[in-house]
Amino acid sequence: MSTAYRNRIQEFKVTLSEENINLKTLRELCFNGIPFEGGIRALCWKILLNYLPLDQTLWESFLKKQREVYSQFLKEMIIQPGIAKANLGLSREDVTMEDHPLNPNPDSRWNNYFKDNEILLQIDKDVRRLYPDMAFFQRPTEYPCQLILDPQNDYETLRRRVEQTTLKAQTVNRNRSGVTNVSSPGKALNLYPSNEYEVLPSGSEAHWEVVERILFIYAKLNPGIAYVQGMNEIVGPIYYTFATDPNSQWKEHAEADTFFCFTNLMSENRDNFIKSLDDSQCGITYKMESVYSMLKDKDLELYLKLEEQNIKPQYFTFRWLTLLLSQEFLLPDVIRIWDTLFSDQDRFHFLILVCCAMLILIRDNLLAGDFTVNMRLLQDYPISDVHTILIKAKELRDNS
Repeated sequence: MSTAYRNRIQEFKVTLSEENINLKTLRELCFNGIPFEGGIRALCWKILLNYLPLDQTLWESFLKKQREVYSQFLKEMIIQPGIAKANLGLSREDVTMEDHPLNPNPDSRWNNYFKDNEILLQIDKDVRRLYPDMAFFQRPTEYPCQLILDPQNDYETLRRRVEQTTLKAQTVNRNRSGVTNVSSPGKALNLYPSNEYEVLPSGSEAHWEVVERILFIYAKLNPGIAYVQGMNEIVGPIYYTFATDPNSQWKEHAEADTFFCFTNLMSENRDNFIKSLDDSQCGITYKMESVYSMLKDKDLELYLKLEEQNIKPQYFTFRWLTLLLSQEFLLPDVIRIWDTLFSDQDRFHFLILVCCAMLILIRDNLLAGDFTVNMRLLQDYPISDVHTILIKAKELRDNS
């Protein structure tokens, strides 16, 4: 480890040891990348995503409360109708004539259970193929959720619920109409068909199952948006960062902390996922067009070339913007981009600068290519050095 890097870690430690953390100083430090050592990155993300308060003296009581709240969500939402846990002091309910699987009442718990299964099938399909080129998400977590897995309890795991459900497969294929190619060719290959998953021993669960639970609870708590394909790509890097935290006291609570950080990030980003807002000032269409208006300002020749070839921003920036570039790069590079993105006060404006920088960095190829070649370049972005991209984006920002 170089002296410069050691000094950098020390700078972070000093900033993070203040009783009242100076957010401006922390943002400036994080902008150039956050060290993984000592759990610094995971801690900084929790602060930058407005989860942890800046006053450190509040952390212990705040985290205790949040983790209890999450535990309550698990008890309330991952439960089969007609079943309750004996050791929570609840008696097992009999399935009575009032509420049974064929009850047509829209408020019936069974009716909600079947509706939830539709969402669950879509989530399950997406989380099983999260970062298929990495073994991490298939491995068992060191901290399986005892509340769910305790054999004394009658909760069924979501994985088991999916395996038992008999809903037709077509209910899972719902996508945002008119949008194709949400996942990148080659980067989202389903290398693990569901029947070929390693069967984990009883009492353990894979990391992807934890991500599934986080998304399911988010969908239940946010019925207006529920689950939209691609949200798994936003939870994935946050959960990975927290679940690999070298500090075991933090790592143990990766699930609850990820849930709240993801919820906070989605509260800023959710308009991109709501189809009815697509064409509004806060919707995704406006943001996609912002990439082109910025390009027009920074590189008119390249802008005119893309216009002339009728390469519309929605052909490639839809995925770049909604998924925060998580499908364009390998996970360590996505995490590095997010260090900078999260540290910027106006993170989604900076994301537009990054997209613009990505275009300018391949301008020579784009100016020389025809429609087919250029579409291939944009759908499978050729530069893997994210450092160069971030430097270019910062340069664009400083020159505006």
